[in-house]
Amino acid sequence: MNGFERNILVTGGAGFIGSHVVRLFVNKYPQYRIINVDKLTYAGNPENVSDVAGRPNYVFVKADICDFGTMMKVMSEYSVDGIIHLAAESHVDRSIRDPFTFAVTNVMGTLSLLQAAKACWENRPEKYDGKLFYHISTDEVYGALEITRPEGTEPPFRTTASSGSRHLAYGDTFFRETDKYCPHSPYSASKASGDHFVRAFHDTYGMPVIVTNCSNNYGPNQYPEKLIPLFINNIRHRKPLPVYGKGENVRDWLYVEDHARAIDLIFHKGKVAETYNIGGFNEWKNIDIVKVLIRTVDRQLGRKEDEDMDLITFVEDRAGHDLRYAIDSTKLQKELGWEPVLQFEEGIERTVRWYLENQD
Repeated sequence: MNGFERNILVTGGAGFIGSHVVRLFVNKYPQYRIINVDKLTYAGNPENVSDVAGRPNYVFVKADICDFGTMMKVMSEYSVDGIIHLAAESHVDRSIRDPFTFAVTNVMGTLSLLQAAKACWENRPEKYDGKLFYHISTDEVYGALEITRPEGTEPPFRTTASSGSRHLAYGDTFFRETDKYCPHSPYSASKASGDHFVRAFHDTYGMPVIVTNCSNNYGPNQYPEKLIPLFINNIRHRKPLPVYGKGENVRDWLYVEDHARAIDLIFHKGKVAETYNIGGFNEWKNIDIVKVLIRTVDRQLGRKEDEDMDLITFVEDRAGHDLRYAIDSTKLQKELGWEPVLQFEEGIERTVRWYLENQD
């Protein structure tokens, strides 16, 4: 163990969510060694984790998770006993243009990690004792939900059980852990397949696994092809804001640091072979998110808050565009006591400020 209590491999740790997980674990658990494996594709940036790069409990390995031999070598060399698997192709538009890449990374890459973990762990005297393969997935594997609260009705709210706080909700149904999978895009289909492989390795080989499905994340370090960072940049430079359809699609938004906290809690306290849904209890129509971003960016830049509303440009809707996603995190709340900490308004303020201050 080389003096470390645990040796945890984080895949995709130079990416958006992964960098926040790496930073949290390196800082919070100096007794753990964190091995960050990232291929450094377009969405992976070493600057995302530069603040922990020199820590004695941090190791970076540039590698492709599809490279089975290298994954075997890394797991053996560092005596890996825990894996937090975040590395993935994740942009739906890209998956529509290039589904093969998504199948390779999200399916075969996950299988490569599973098989390498199985080979390494089964060869040790303790085998699977104290081991865990934690797979991070998406709410999109469940398909889509209907919007059941039309315009002009009472403001859509739901209340979280533990804190009693109220959050936006555009319907009465939510994704639950027991829901059947119904992916509609090449991206969600590839993630669903990876999820099935993870569960199959538990059922077939007895590997300790956990799967979590999370709603849309936002915050610092996200590659600027995604809606929020892309539109912040476009507003700053007064470029058009292309909104699919009429902007009526609804997404549940979670600040990335709240997701990292959930991953930390589930990794340490979650039950093996269980699935946990992680949601923001925070639904917004795309058009409303865009308007909030315009007002926030304009205000932070010293412009009039509605000055750039004319940048909104409606474009042809995306193929297979799911209408609504909304996660039910009741199980995670009741069993482990987690819920989002950061209110959406504060999260958006922080996010906009970060992108405006980190243009490079």
